[in-house]
Parts: sequence; structure tokens; C-alpha cells
Amino acid sequence: MTIDSEDQLDGLKRIGLIVARTLEAMRGAAEPGMTTAELDAIGAALLERDGAKSAPKTTYNFPGATCISVFPAIAHGIPGKQKMKVGQLINIDVSAEKDGYFADTGASFVLKAEDAKLDALCRDGQKALWTGIKAVRTGGALNAPGIAIESFAHARGYTLIRNLASHGVGGALHEEPGEIPTWRDLRERRRIHDGLVFTLEPFLSMGAGWAVDAKASNDKWTLYADKPAPTVQYEHTMVATRRGPVITTLAA
Repeated sequence: MTIDSEDQLDGLKRIGLIVARTLEAMRGAAEPGMTTAELDAIGAALLERDGAKSAPKTTYNFPGATCISVFPAIAHGIPGKQKMKVGQLINIDVSAEKDGYFADTGASFVLKAEDAKLDALCRDGQKALWTGIKAVRTGGALNAPGIAIESFAHARGYTLIRNLASHGVGGALHEEPGEIPTWRDLRERRRIHDGLVFTLEPFLSMGAGWAVDAKASNDKWTLYADKPAPTVQYEHTMVATRRGPVITTLAA
């Protein structure tokens, strides 16, 4: 989506705030012993309260209002009977639609425990995202954020999942520009134009480089790292403007 009016920006900010607050509320509500389905129900109720619809459910008939991935799952985890445990690395991804506008956000966290390595990974995952956001420039390369993110990751000894990319959003959950790499891709030649709406969502890992399906399962959604290496994802939706990127999915 490309916007050209304040009314459109306001619509994107409204749905962005809803998904951001839903994500924060779900993270705060997560407790050991709670099932991922119970946590998803909290998110579903919050979206409904605010007049929003789950984007993965309405777009792809995903079997949940939100995606909840408990490591070793890293993306698109289906809410279900799995009980969360102290110290687990969990990712929540919330995307929704209201009044024809879409927003997408996500975050990883360690459940109710301190773990030096995982805590550092989470902090650096957030830093990787903001490193990419700071590289967004109207007229600049669409891969500039990815180049910045890769430089950050390599300098700190991390890898990136290279088949889970960012994407255009705003008028739909996934739209042009599709498959925006959050790593250096020499084939990428597209530019960022004024008003472009898209996500940034690097998957920062302690050794994995690819997302794979669970081959011994009927689950067609959940993705796992190709190596048993802790992996985190942080995501924001933004609008490129001449004054810099406007982040629509901030909870403040």
C-alpha cells in the first residue's frame, strides 16, 4: 500500500495501536501452565473489543487469532493445548484489520525467567529491528535496512533466517512490495517511495539460517529453525515519509 493522505495514515495508526496493545497485553498475561490457546483467546477478545479482525484468520483461515510460537517453533505457531513453561522462548505475532487497514507486529520474550544468553538475544533482536528502521529513507534502497541488519548481526556473531522476509502491508496483510529481505541481497534493486507501507521483521538467530516445516506432522503452518539454535523475531509496521519512517505499531 502507498498512502497519500493524513486520513489514511490515521487509519493505519488506529489499527497499529490496536495490534501493539494486544501484543503487550498478551505478553503480560502469559503465565507458566497456561496453554497457548488460552493466551490466544485473550488476544482474540482484545481484538474483538476494539472492533478489529484477526488478519491471519480472515486472510488465510489460520486456526487462531494470533500466531504463538514456542521454541523450537519460530514462526506461525498454532495456538493449542501446549502448556507454556518457565524459561521458554516464546514469540507472539499479532496482525489485524479494521476499517480496511492492516497492521502487523511481533515480539519474542523469555517466559518469567532470567537467562543471560536468551535475554541478550532478545535485546539484540530488538536492536537489529531498530537498526533496520533507522536505515529507511524515502528514495533509498529497499534493501538498505536488510544490509544494516546483516552488518549488525554479523558484528555480534548472529545469523539471520533468510527465507522469512518482511513485506508490504496496509491494504492487505501481505501485498506489494513482497518478500523484502532483512539481509543483504545483491539481487534487490527496488526503492522506497514516499508513503510506502511495509513491515520490518528480522529473525535473529544463534546459528540457524533457514525456516523449515515440521515434516513428521500434519501441521502445515508452524515453522522451525533448521538448526536447534534460539531464534527471535521483532516486527513493526511503518510508513516511509520524507521526514523518516512513521512506526504505526507502537503501544504508547
